[in-house]
Amino acid sequence: MSNSYILKRVAYGLILMLCVVVLNFLLIRLAPGDPAVVIAGEMGGATEEMLEQIREEYGLNKPILTQLAIYIGNVATGDLGESFFFNKPVAELISQRIGPTILLVIVAQILSIFLGVFLGVLAARKPNGVMSAFVSVFATIGYAVPVFWTGIMLIILFASVLPIFPVEGMQSVRLRDAPWYVQTIDVAHHLVLPAFTLAVIYLAQYARLSRASMLEVLGSDYIRTARAKGASERTVLFHHALRNAALPILTVAGLQFGNLISGALLVETVFNWPGMGRLAFDSILRRDYPTIMGVLFFASAMVVVANLLTDLSYRLADPRLRGRT
Repeated sequence: MSNSYILKRVAYGLILMLCVVVLNFLLIRLAPGDPAVVIAGEMGGATEEMLEQIREEYGLNKPILTQLAIYIGNVATGDLGESFFFNKPVAELISQRIGPTILLVIVAQILSIFLGVFLGVLAARKPNGVMSAFVSVFATIGYAVPVFWTGIMLIILFASVLPIFPVEGMQSVRLRDAPWYVQTIDVAHHLVLPAFTLAVIYLAQYARLSRASMLEVLGSDYIRTARAKGASERTVLFHHALRNAALPILTVAGLQFGNLISGALLVETVFNWPGMGRLAFDSILRRDYPTIMGVLFFASAMVVVANLLTDLSYRLADPRLRGRT
């Protein structure tokens, strides 16, 4: 894989990020409402003189294109502005929240891919068997049920019926001074329900996709040749078939990463998970423009990076694509 290809993909990603910044800025600033009124309301009053002072302080009285140019210049230097409501730099707020969000998204992605692919492979072994029927039914239900409904049902189940897992937060207050390994186990304990809630819909999709891909690959000539040479069923499934059947799964995994992040924002709100989702929710209610745009910027950056890594992984998995530009 040439360096020129990687540089070209990175350049495309930077151009896409610029478009995202411009689009987010214009959509948010053109929305009805005046953030100066919200800020003044938090201070206890909203006189016209106070509103003008707030607009002057935050640059809200300047033409929108001037505000856009200033914002793009600040973002290029790593300055995402200061939160209207929290009175802190947006970069600092996001740095405090992005870790839990990345943890939730990565765990949910790994769980959905590995468990979904495993179920799909088992279902493809016997297309007319019980496992295949179970995967089909599970995929249909899992893909149709909204993620927030799944979270609410799990909270009801594990809060009143089976109090096995924590239903809110990321860490127990009583264990914040405990050794690091105890805190790690506690975070993993709190992570079970949010990660499973977020992973269910995508787990079902990967299971159905991997089942269809495996069925197509298992009918290929080289699979029949491998079986004729005496290769074990496990070698045929996981060494020969799965490698080629995984290419569509890699593509979908990259394309679905954006949906995974948006789903994480809902899951964080349901389970009170201290990530960017809760920060975005509070910022939207208070029309905190800099924080909203900062969250959208980081979420978009995560999607762009995920798509770039997916593209590179696709080329590593398929040697036929390595020489293409």
